[in-house]
Amino acid sequence: MGEESLRKRKGEANGKEDGQSIQSHEPQTMNLQKQAKLFLFNLRLWAGICMIVGTIIGSGIFVSPKSVLASVGAVGPCLTIWAACGILATLGALCFAELGTMITKSGGEYPYLMEAFGPIPAFLFSWTSLLVTKPSSFAIICLSFAEYASAPFYPGCEPPQVVIKCLAAAAIVIITIVNSLSVKLGSYLQNFLTATKLIIVTIIVISGIVLLAQGKTENFKDSFKDSKISVSSVGLAFYNGLWAYDGWNQLNYITEELKNPYRNLPLSIIIGIPLVTVCYVLINISYFTVMTSTELLQSQAVAVTFGDRVLYPASWIVPLFVAFSTIGSANGTCFTTGRLVYVAGREGHMLKVLSYISVKHLTPAPAIIFYGAIAIIYIIPGDIETLINYFSFAVWIFYGLTILALIVMRFTRKELKRPIRIPIIIPVIVTIASILLVLAPIVSAPELAYLYCVLFILSGLIVYVLFVHFKFNWPRKISKPITMHLQMLLEVVPEEEVTE
Repeated sequence: MGEESLRKRKGEANGKEDGQSIQSHEPQTMNLQKQAKLFLFNLRLWAGICMIVGTIIGSGIFVSPKSVLASVGAVGPCLTIWAACGILATLGALCFAELGTMITKSGGEYPYLMEAFGPIPAFLFSWTSLLVTKPSSFAIICLSFAEYASAPFYPGCEPPQVVIKCLAAAAIVIITIVNSLSVKLGSYLQNFLTATKLIIVTIIVISGIVLLAQGKTENFKDSFKDSKISVSSVGLAFYNGLWAYDGWNQLNYITEELKNPYRNLPLSIIIGIPLVTVCYVLINISYFTVMTSTELLQSQAVAVTFGDRVLYPASWIVPLFVAFSTIGSANGTCFTTGRLVYVAGREGHMLKVLSYISVKHLTPAPAIIFYGAIAIIYIIPGDIETLINYFSFAVWIFYGLTILALIVMRFTRKELKRPIRIPIIIPVIVTIASILLVLAPIVSAPELAYLYCVLFILSGLIVYVLFVHFKFNWPRKISKPITMHLQMLLEVVPEEEVTE
């Protein structure tokens, strides 16, 4: 009787072909899949705004505004660049709003490239995103968190790299576990961390306004004097500024989970990104009320220097809340990017198990765990500057290609319903800006890292031809038992379309 029961369980687990170890036609499993589809937490407008604000505002505005200042050389152009970056991010997000309401699928750029250009560009995007841009971004943010979290324990010197990397890896593990356990828990954590980072933003902004009211305006006199304005310097300034704004498209990765996306997606963008832009400009103004351009460039952590000069005994608040800010940005990145892995697996461009949903928690747990594991690998040998170089160059290639997809589909897919239709000049401007952003670092400071990045992107063609186009049997024979054991270990099932 025991052996028969065991054989029956193993038979149910082994299922049919392709490693689908739980038979999807079983009534109980179908109910679970329907629950996964029907009861995924619907993100409302406030949660959508929190996701955008919480993902964008990370470590960048607190630790690296000097990169923008170093590129243009003066206060006036610096503030102009921060405002212009916000405008460009808003225009890009509006393009994504049209795409997101026209093609209401999660996965960000992936489904848009699939619809406009076919599977090859979509695969190259998922190949590059899943193995380079998204994990490196996650790693950068967690390394920034680790630096701030460990700094108070090493006064007067830099924390050891092993401490920073272990703390960053621990942050990745915790965030991955939280988002694998519950969509609601990940969203609630994001809302809380967004509230905490808005507190420190408010403190800095109000402090700056008070200082301005007291007459601290000497650093703004002749604000365009000694500026270095050229195509390459402005391009590099935009590069660094837009890094701080990165995350403006994150809501498109969870379109399927956003309640009433036709309304809430564009509203979240229109409210969230201008709010971030205003905050960024005001924060930079606050920095310049207490620091000259030279002092700001010499500061290792601008927000900490500001806190030491303005908050006095309460200056410890700054590293604490910056740590909250960075961990919130990392949580938002994990929450959204896990859906890209999930969609790519659903389309057959990644391991099938990555498109499965947890039976207990109704989350794309395999996709999130995979994403976290790759990010930990990037932490081991990498440093923040190198990771940013790889990230920024690659990501703007696909941003430009995705906006170009919007222009192309205006002519090739006229039958698609467009609840939001932006003027065609907006995607044209963003596409041109993307081309300039990709070419600017190559022209001004050519490095082999950019060549390696291009070669890695193109290497995805080999993977696509061998494993997606021709679908050789031997990879399936290898992946089948792996899929089966991972499915039983993680207790996940394949998603099925729910009949309306």
